[in-house]
Amino acid sequence: MKLIKYPSKSQWSEILKRPTLNTENLFDTVRAIIDKVRSEGDKAVVEYEALFDKVSLDSLTVSEEEIEEGVKQVESSLKEAIALAKSNIETFHASQRFIGQKIETTPGVVCWQKAVAIDKVGLYIPGGTAPLFSTVLMLAIPAKIAGCKEIVLCTPPNKEGKVHPAILFAAQLAGVSKIFKVGGVQAIAAMAYGTESIPKVYKIFGPGNQYVTAAKQLVSLRDAAIDMPAGPSEVEVLADETANPVFVAADLLSQAEHGVDSQSILITTSETLQTAVSTEVERQLNALPRKEIAEQSIANSKLILVKDMDEAIEMTNQYAPEHLIIETKDYMAVAEKVINAGSVFLGSYTPESAGDYASGTNHTLPTNGYAHAYSGVSLDSFIRKITFQEINAQGISNIGPSIEIMAANECLDGHKNAVTVRLNEIKRSL
Repeated sequence: MKLIKYPSKSQWSEILKRPTLNTENLFDTVRAIIDKVRSEGDKAVVEYEALFDKVSLDSLTVSEEEIEEGVKQVESSLKEAIALAKSNIETFHASQRFIGQKIETTPGVVCWQKAVAIDKVGLYIPGGTAPLFSTVLMLAIPAKIAGCKEIVLCTPPNKEGKVHPAILFAAQLAGVSKIFKVGGVQAIAAMAYGTESIPKVYKIFGPGNQYVTAAKQLVSLRDAAIDMPAGPSEVEVLADETANPVFVAADLLSQAEHGVDSQSILITTSETLQTAVSTEVERQLNALPRKEIAEQSIANSKLILVKDMDEAIEMTNQYAPEHLIIETKDYMAVAEKVINAGSVFLGSYTPESAGDYASGTNHTLPTNGYAHAYSGVSLDSFIRKITFQEINAQGISNIGPSIEIMAANECLDGHKNAVTVRLNEIKRSL
């Protein structure tokens, strides 16, 4: 890790740069795959599965028999852990249900909103270096609570054409409607446009590699909504001299093992802690089974020493981390000043791993600085809010003249006339 001491503000932008992710360079390759899936459907998907996932498939659909077989293979201890996580995720997301109320903005003018679930949603669950069954819970549970009628899940199979048992168990438990053995760009294209086997959905959720990210960006231009822009995963630990260097190092490494392009950052006011964390990272790194991945990620990571907590908070808000862990003496006071972050973890006993799995909050979060403008996935991600209004004769009499003036000044006489004819009718009836 790079040790940086007392950088000037003019250096912050360079220091806080993420690993480069330029998906635009992939657009031509990705667009060709999307176009073929769009025109050839299942046939193209099967061909791309053979090419990219090295598997020959007779069917893209995971059958009920395959789900039952997979569920039986999941150890009872893991089933219990997943069930605990499901319960907490349900509790937290159910609390986000929208409660609309009718508002009379002017006598005779009543407005309100209604929350309506997105009918069909698609969930992409990567295969890659780890089976992300936790992401199944994070996406399927709020979709189910929201009332989505069809929840479609795509995930790459192994070379035997099987989906990881834990993914199947989590999908069954969380209420997924249909599961398909499809990965990569071809999965995103299939959900965006539909094939003979895979239904078209209206919004696509889930992480993925740079090709999946590029595919989501392309289909979102006009054919399907997506959850949010995505980049490599990241964590920042904001700490003072009271932090435990063992905990801090563990938190940095827990994120580093996600992928070689992940980023872990410490911003601290304590030089003693900076030194201790550097030593501890090296010690803990050697014990990690995914050492090779974490080692490459750590090369993108930094331990930054700043002069005081105000500067640490300012730098944090500029960075806008996906995950922010605050390990300071007065962490609640510090947290109040955080305005840019995906999810915040407070105190020494709140690791980022808790949010990844079982505390109840969602781990699908804005990366790459998008926390400046985006929220993480929540119940709202799976619903639309439709506005309603009801105006009676008194109401249109109250606001009609103002509408006429505004429409006339925008040179939209048709808009003005829609009000005028009503006002004239009311005058005639008096």
